[in-house]
Amino acid sequence: MTIPLKSLKSGFSMPIFGFGTWRIGGDYQKNPLNPDKEQIAGIRRAINNGITHIDTAEMYAQGHAEELVGRAIKGYNRKKLFIVSKVWPTHLKFEDLLRSAAASLKRIKTDYLDLYLIHMPNPEVPLTETLSAMDKLKEDGLIKNIGVSNFTVKTFTTAQNLTHNKIVANQVHYNLIYREPEISGLLEFCQKNDVLLVAWRPVEKGILAKTGTELLDGICAKYAKTSAQIAINWLASQKNVITLAKMVDKNHLLENLGALNWQMDKRDIEKLRQFFPGQKQVSEAVPLA
Repeated sequence: MTIPLKSLKSGFSMPIFGFGTWRIGGDYQKNPLNPDKEQIAGIRRAINNGITHIDTAEMYAQGHAEELVGRAIKGYNRKKLFIVSKVWPTHLKFEDLLRSAAASLKRIKTDYLDLYLIHMPNPEVPLTETLSAMDKLKEDGLIKNIGVSNFTVKTFTTAQNLTHNKIVANQVHYNLIYREPEISGLLEFCQKNDVLLVAWRPVEKGILAKTGTELLDGICAKYAKTSAQIAINWLASQKNVITLAKMVDKNHLLENLGALNWQMDKRDIEKLRQFFPGQKQVSEAVPLA
């Protein structure tokens, strides 16, 4: 299966759906009993089914998620993969950031990252110092593109004004329930300013994969799709929005793939935007900063 790309006017493009690796290898700590082989096999299965966008971070399982990604991508054509990682906010000083990037590259066993994200802002470190380090990494060819995560419009704009490089993406908590990117104006900002919004938790830890919501159930019946497929497609159908999910399990992977390569009617997209019950205005996991 070929995963469609979304492209910016700047020429940057990215697969609309990716493999997220939060809780691969552990959570905040490395899990000594982690099923490494099973998770590596899951990543490889996803790649074999067309998922080339893999998202990880130095913080995930103390770097073990990156190590597992590195083991999983061994033997594949690196140029056909789109690998993303993130630097943690405690490492945003110039030298710290350079060391973090080098460590991530070593763990993933790659010469470069397609996209490197500032995981979230750190008010104690000047953004000018952080962006200088990101510019240095791009200049040296260690990262192809610069992005951020969990940034407000204000913080994003400040960051963009500190670099001559285009900040191509902002990864945030966004789904049918959590609407902070809409309420805050971030979604509209990204759409107007040629930035991709990467939505994490598209099915909100499985909540949106369940039946029982009348509006969602009706749309599922219309398209002969599951709740999770509708939730993912709702995101991917929107301008400048892409998303990612963890999908080690084969059935989970196949269900997610069924969310792609079809177009939801704009009227249904707007119905879900306006009338989906239980919407929350601010992320309870990682609010924008």
